[in-house]
Amino acid sequence: MALDASRLNQIQNWMQRYVDERKYPGCSMLVLQAGNEAFFHSCGKRNVEQGLVFARDSIVRIYSMTKPVTTVALMMLIERGQLHLDAPVSEFLPQFQAMRALVAGAKDINQTEAAPTPTLHQLLTHTSGLSYPFNPGILPEAMNEQDLMFSPDQGSLETRIEALACLPLAFQPGKRWEYSVGIDVIGRVIEVVSGQTLEHFFAENIFEPLGMNETGFSVPKGAGDRFASLYTPLEGDAMALNAASSGSETLRLVDEPGSSPFERATTFSGGGGLVSTIDDFAIFAEMLRNKGSVNGIRLLAPSIIDFMMRNHLPGDIASMGPRSFAEQPMDGTGFGLGGAVVLDPARIRVPGSVGDFGWGGMASTYFWIDWVHNLTTIFFTQLSPSSSYPSRAEMKALVHAALID
Repeated sequence: MALDASRLNQIQNWMQRYVDERKYPGCSMLVLQAGNEAFFHSCGKRNVEQGLVFARDSIVRIYSMTKPVTTVALMMLIERGQLHLDAPVSEFLPQFQAMRALVAGAKDINQTEAAPTPTLHQLLTHTSGLSYPFNPGILPEAMNEQDLMFSPDQGSLETRIEALACLPLAFQPGKRWEYSVGIDVIGRVIEVVSGQTLEHFFAENIFEPLGMNETGFSVPKGAGDRFASLYTPLEGDAMALNAASSGSETLRLVDEPGSSPFERATTFSGGGGLVSTIDDFAIFAEMLRNKGSVNGIRLLAPSIIDFMMRNHLPGDIASMGPRSFAEQPMDGTGFGLGGAVVLDPARIRVPGSVGDFGWGGMASTYFWIDWVHNLTTIFFTQLSPSSSYPSRAEMKALVHAALID
């Protein structure tokens, strides 16, 4: 099906409404079909206080949209025969030997039992027993006390992982799905296997070959004036994804150029550390849509991409008893390697195609790939948490409304 230009233009009104209602400071959206640009629009401000325009070249925090990049990096090592997915993580990170997990119904962090070491596959699919500080539960509370968010200013990845390994798992590996820092652990595995920092591995093996010159763990030198500020509608912590403490100010400034840790990152978070521009990330997303190659550069074999995009869970996420935040609806949604997979759009209650693959970030960024219609769609803004508004469901409906014969 072709995209109708007049129907695509309805997206502009939707984006402007979010800006006019002070839900988002500014935003941009790019839709490609078969690699050709079908739609682009940006509106609003990247810095409300200074009146700076949210433009096509604005640099944003993509947070958890880093996860598919880290996953691709790991799959490159797998393709080279340097590791396999069923390997226990302790094979590379010995501090994860002799693991413990909280017992069922535990009331205290010390109520644990022996547990097997999570595998690389379980880390990638959020079934490892790890968690995030913003999730409910005993382990997240302990992580929060130690500030184990893998923020960009927390020092070496190695030291963060060592602190994480001292805590028990929230559950026995493979028994549940819980959104987690598992892919941050994968980032450290990549460092150990490659002998490079995650920053250097990404640059040498992904960003430089693909020409993604404005993507990295720190804002590129000389580009600070294009770095967007981060806002929240919450009174408290902008990273409290399940919080309901909305304040009277819907666009409260929480991070801005000149004082942002993303301008001089010391922690290379494979789960949420990258900044990028919409055109840079489009190159990466198009590489996925093209089954491993883009602009004549191949990163992975088509069969490896197909393997990544399959559902790696026994059923949908909802069937695995999740108790955590997720970037996507859980009913009718599976999980591949690095992102969510649409199993049944009707159960998700959002227009889409079976097999759609995508993921979002904490600052309300989002992307998805639709192989049925050869679509790549990317949405950028800077508002945390991403659960604040139903924008992802709305934008998918808008794009599908433009698909006509």
